Amino acid sequence: MSQAELQAVLNLLNRIIVGKPQVIRLALTCLLGRGHLLMEDLPGMGKTTLAQALARVLGLQFQRIQFTADLLPADILGSSIFNRGDNKFEFHPGPVFTQVLLADEVNRATPKTQSALLEAMAEQQVTVEGATRALPQPFFVIATQNPLHQIGTYPLPESQLDRFLMRLAVGYPDIKAERELLRGEDRQQLLTTLKTQVSAAQLMAWQQAVEQVKVSDTLLDYVQLLLTATRTGSVFLHGLSPRAGLALLRAARAYAFVNGRDHVLPDDVQAVFVPVAAHRLWLRDAREEHSERAVLELLKSVPVPM
Repeated sequence: MSQAELQAVLNLLNRIIVGKPQVIRLALTCLLGRGHLLMEDLPGMGKTTLAQALARVLGLQFQRIQFTADLLPADILGSSIFNRGDNKFEFHPGPVFTQVLLADEVNRATPKTQSALLEAMAEQQVTVEGATRALPQPFFVIATQNPLHQIGTYPLPESQLDRFLMRLAVGYPDIKAERELLRGEDRQQLLTTLKTQVSAAQLMAWQQAVEQVKVSDTLLDYVQLLLTATRTGSVFLHGLSPRAGLALLRAARAYAFVNGRDHVLPDDVQAVFVPVAAHRLWLRDAREEHSERAVLELLKSVPVPM
């Protein structure tokens, strides 16, 4: 039953984001792996549409924050306002109190404002004015960021980047997909026709099922070989941390689940390795802005244990 429902979700999302089945599969994998998703691409590639489609199909509350240079932490978390009638302060929750939060153009805000999301992403709670408040469950952040060469952007610190399970780029559609987009309905109009396929409770049950996906000792050997490969050699400034290794394993479990398996294969690790690892690794060659190519070459160089 779960696999049929999962396929129905994927089919609907593929109607909205045309020609990007692997991006959609990985985005759903990220959500089922209890992670957060960073999407880096040029404006107009469908990042916002994907976030809205995920929330609508999965029946989740959705909020969007447009990050700007003058955005303050209180604009995200909320603040207390004095109620004259009751003669006391009342907390008014900010947009972070939702299930799917789209942090649009997150790197246009200052580092102080960016860090307001850090506790929410890491601990599923926020502390405002000394009081800790739990966030709705499930809680999923999709942050979009513009390429760093664009004017008015602030690079995300490593501690913030590490809170994202994956980084994806939608990219340009191929010729066939773009023709379908040009001939078809407006994507925003299509969004209004989407019907909820599963409940939040069902989604959380899937997340729990992901944790039960089996991992063999041989598969763990493969993951450790990959981690060690990032820590040796002269390509990267530093290798993947143990927390990154756990993130890789979590993503591989979720990818196996999305593909209908109760155990992880090396193919699952390979499918998620670049999205999980690339934004956590920094190249020694400062002239290169992204490390995807180097991470992919490393992946190809590490043999799968027999």
